[in-house]
Amino acid sequence: MTTATHSADLLVIGWGLAGLVAASEAAALGKRVVIVDQEPRTNLGGQAWWSFGGLFFIDSPEQRRLGIKDSLELARQDWFGNAGFDREEDAWPKRWAEAYLQFAHTEKRAWLREKGVGFFPIVGWAERGGYTALGPGNSVPRFHITWGTGPGLVAPFQAAVEKAEAEGRVTILPRHKVTAITMADGVVTGASGDVLGASDAQRGVATSREVVGSFEVTAAATLVSSGGIGGNHDLVRKQWPARLGTAPETMITGVPAYVDGSMYPVAEGAGARLINGDRMWHYVEGIQNWDPVWPQHGIRILPGPSSVWLDATGTRLPVPLFPGFDTLGTLAHLRQTGHDHSWFVLSQKIIEKEFTLSGSEQNPDLTGKDVQLLVKSRLGKGASGPVQAFMDRGADFVVRDTLDDLIAGMKALPGGEALDGDRVRREVEARDREIDNDFTKDAQIAMLRSARAFTGDKIIRTAKPHRILDPESGPLIAVKLHVLTRKSLGGIETDLDGRALGADGAPIPGLYAAGEASGFGGGGVHGYRALEGTFVGGCLFSGRTAGRAAARAV
Repeated sequence: MTTATHSADLLVIGWGLAGLVAASEAAALGKRVVIVDQEPRTNLGGQAWWSFGGLFFIDSPEQRRLGIKDSLELARQDWFGNAGFDREEDAWPKRWAEAYLQFAHTEKRAWLREKGVGFFPIVGWAERGGYTALGPGNSVPRFHITWGTGPGLVAPFQAAVEKAEAEGRVTILPRHKVTAITMADGVVTGASGDVLGASDAQRGVATSREVVGSFEVTAAATLVSSGGIGGNHDLVRKQWPARLGTAPETMITGVPAYVDGSMYPVAEGAGARLINGDRMWHYVEGIQNWDPVWPQHGIRILPGPSSVWLDATGTRLPVPLFPGFDTLGTLAHLRQTGHDHSWFVLSQKIIEKEFTLSGSEQNPDLTGKDVQLLVKSRLGKGASGPVQAFMDRGADFVVRDTLDDLIAGMKALPGGEALDGDRVRREVEARDREIDNDFTKDAQIAMLRSARAFTGDKIIRTAKPHRILDPESGPLIAVKLHVLTRKSLGGIETDLDGRALGADGAPIPGLYAAGEASGFGGGGVHGYRALEGTFVGGCLFSGRTAGRAAARAV
């Protein structure tokens, strides 16, 4: 086998959003850039391409138009109440959090608008919390959907990189898997690894690891932007924290298989310090994709607040663990039940108004910037096309006209033997009795009525409160929910220039990190919990920061 050699000012390992942003920033400053990735070029843009494109802004024009009063002080209160920073290792993550909040409050939106990125006018309210003012959750809606979703967010950075490629300033090397970061006299000098066999696989499809050659890249600076561990269930279980209960025996996967964590030990071998590996972000509203792209492919339901959430036995989840309120709080609670699944019970009226599926491919109206389809799917009668496809073909959906038949259908699914049908009936009927008055002791009903005071929720996100068992609201629907792997919240510790830090706290000369590989900044900018809209945003900010800093240094 031959060894191919390349040289550059900056080597970028991983072409997800953070890598593309870093490469485009360095190229714009006149630097020569080499980008390597283990996948075929069809995967340019990485996980961000598949995303819903949600972005966290503070006091945006979209918020103000909807009457939302946001501020840097309120957002900081929410972020730090959510993060729960409590470790010595949180010193740099806390600094990154402060810097990111400033970015989200000031130039982030204008910077993206200059690049042609637009935003859906209705702001979403994710991670609503439901605790006290200093507890977890967003006090106000801050989830801004990119017009064009993930592909629309990736597009300007991909275009900038490809333009620089055409001009000879950027070289993109697909199917190049880094196995070592090279060093000389304590300074990182680039990377080496395996050239994998060519592949014409479509985006997201798992590819082979057949080695057909080797390569070396010499660079003045090297940036690791290789993502997290969500596609590697063994590694997820190995790092699973006791505070979230026992790791699930069965999970579904919310990211492609190439999100395998393979660069972490390589970076560690070069002296980089990995921190907060036990902090992770997985969803509990996962459903099996009826049309999978990658192995064990799952989709997350982005739920509105009305569905009744039951554990595997049929017991309703406690306050404030309602749909869309507290992702990790719900995960920790469900991990104590001894079962790997839970249930939504809802009506046709609820699914029509409240069910959105995460992912660019599940939102053809927003992804395709199709206004006519958007009006039809979000405001018209009936479930949206992608949701209806899951109702018709999804393995986790039960649709029936009566509660007895619904319970029988739930019991017929794998794991359904744990369900107490009488308990399900009591929970649903009791909830329905609370609907008849404008006042109630049911906190979920009170919260959904409060949600409808927000114009955005009332228009497209929250169904009018009604009895689930009302025949006019039917048919009845049950959805079996799984744990869906997604994000690593820890990673390579970095300073505010994105320089990777060693065990002694000093920067490793020539080594940088960005994106999920760096815990979205600093080795864990989110702390224990994320406020949503902050993952692709963290890739943007950390990629921009590290790309600019590396370019200045070489």
